[in-house]
Amino acid sequence: MSDKIVLTLPDGKSVEHPAGIIALDAARAIGPKLAEAAIAAKLDGQFIDLRATIPHSGKLEIVTLKSPDAAEVYRHSMAHILAEAVRKLFPDAQFGIGPTIENGFYYDFLLSRSLTTEDLEIVEKEMKAIIAAKEPFSYALLTKAEAMETFRKLNQPLKLELIGEIPDEKVSVYTQGEFADLCRGPHLPHSGVIKHFKLLSVAGAYWRGDEKKPMLQRIYGTAFATKEELDAYMNMLEEAKKRDHRKLGKELDLFSVHEEVGPGLVFWHPKGARIRHIIESFWKEQHFRNGYEMVYTPHIGRAWLWETSGHLGFYKDSMYSPMKIDEFDYFIKPMNCPFHIMIYKTQNRSYRDLPLRWAELGTVYRYEKSGVLHGLLRVRGFTQDDAHILCTPEQIESEISEVLRFSLSIWRAFGFEKVKAYLATRPEKAVGEPTRWDQAIESLKRAVDKEGLECEIDEGGGAFYGPKIDLKIKDAIGREWQMTTIQFDFNEPERFDMTYIGADGEKHRPYMVHRALLGSLERFFGVLLEHHGGAMPTWLAPVQVIILPISDKHIDYAKKVEDGFRRAGIRVNTDFRSDKIGYKIRAAQLMKIPFMVVLGDEEANAGTITVRKRSGENMPGLSLEAFVKGEEWKKESC
Repeated sequence: MSDKIVLTLPDGKSVEHPAGIIALDAARAIGPKLAEAAIAAKLDGQFIDLRATIPHSGKLEIVTLKSPDAAEVYRHSMAHILAEAVRKLFPDAQFGIGPTIENGFYYDFLLSRSLTTEDLEIVEKEMKAIIAAKEPFSYALLTKAEAMETFRKLNQPLKLELIGEIPDEKVSVYTQGEFADLCRGPHLPHSGVIKHFKLLSVAGAYWRGDEKKPMLQRIYGTAFATKEELDAYMNMLEEAKKRDHRKLGKELDLFSVHEEVGPGLVFWHPKGARIRHIIESFWKEQHFRNGYEMVYTPHIGRAWLWETSGHLGFYKDSMYSPMKIDEFDYFIKPMNCPFHIMIYKTQNRSYRDLPLRWAELGTVYRYEKSGVLHGLLRVRGFTQDDAHILCTPEQIESEISEVLRFSLSIWRAFGFEKVKAYLATRPEKAVGEPTRWDQAIESLKRAVDKEGLECEIDEGGGAFYGPKIDLKIKDAIGREWQMTTIQFDFNEPERFDMTYIGADGEKHRPYMVHRALLGSLERFFGVLLEHHGGAMPTWLAPVQVIILPISDKHIDYAKKVEDGFRRAGIRVNTDFRSDKIGYKIRAAQLMKIPFMVVLGDEEANAGTITVRKRSGENMPGLSLEAFVKGEEWKKESC
């Protein structure tokens, strides 16, 4: 075994060190200021603790608070500081796990009583004391037997369960103050590095996600390197509360979910259904314009179909129990693709028939645990805006490029301009010929480059049956949502023996691409609602214009104006109530109606209308025709 290791630094320079050197000493060798700022290291892209031995030669990067992935380290450390604070306040607490999550961290506890909002304030105060004490994080590598003994003495059965499942001979344990935890790390040098944090909420969570195991209490928190970042994030959360689609859905009378009927099942009210109809009509029109054909398929299928597709093998836990029909087992569909394949196989296909682009707004049903259901964003029954592209190898690159262009055009039409691509490549275990994978990945890369999209590569992160691109959009307050998926599938064409006759007269396997553009109508609707804060663009608004007669004597004129708007194809309502005009305007603003038409003596006598925008701006003295044909309406309604 060599007594030297060679480390390559980010600038390309290589340095030699004695074997057994710890990461912090390697940082000191680069420079004392870097070592002072260091919070962790990465070897060949994997985190290691500053106190840990560098195990072999490789590419070394020193992580500081300014590094892009620093939050992974300091938020994980904050989870341990949270756990130490809870231990001090609840000495008999049992500890679960405390990972980082997007924008924050959490820790799970088994406690003798339920926590309250006031408790979170007390825990925060204790965390601040631990931060002020600058307790060092110490690192130890123990045998499994030593770790078992350590946590047995601490009376932590949940940790003992975790240790028993670790396949390695040794495990790492971190200690700060009086708290010890089973953890891979890395962690900060001491507890005082990060001061800007906030505990956000407490929720229930089953241990290991198993409903048969104890219900733990999960405390969520967030932390940032600077106060400015924390303040910006907290402001975003406040704005997110105002935009919560569940709140807006109730206030605007768009949809509801009824626990007594079934959690995760959505009821679309007339106004919500109107918006959905507009979305669906636009979606279909754009698909027809871009060379797609529509298909409709059943909601159930015999077990044979799901066995052949592999869903019963891979997704059975997400499928509902079968029903018996004519002595055969039938399943409610969780996906549409096997049905589209059956349509493909109804006749022999030639290379001259391809490409085929088939789209469907297909309603599917998947089992989700009740604890993860969330308004429209996580449901059990949803309509997937599905499409499948079947083509030859020669056509695949142009088809992928067109799919991406088409997807981006739809997102921009709905008001989303910030889109980022995530490309997942071939994993170790995969089906399909390597040459097909290579061609598919290159096609995806070139399509992303052509559109000039920012892209992250997830090497080896693809499904076993094909690489994919996920498109994530940013909403109006900066949150990122994963929406569109463009997924190659080398599995189902094999399972269903899909073929076409090539120019050589021989049978060939077509390329198959799954594409969910909006994802699902339910989830998309929730994201769209929050993006616009409920104030839908005029072309999507269920009511585009509301007519507000000032008094009952203006009702006849209001009916005439309403008829004019309706004949112009505009979605219009009239508020015939006898309330004061100020009350009517306020009610219309709360319903976020784009335009209010106020009618009084002046308008009735002159045959004009006064238009009030939901922003509060007034446009008096217009004829109905001038308004409908004017730039203001065109700008808002396209």
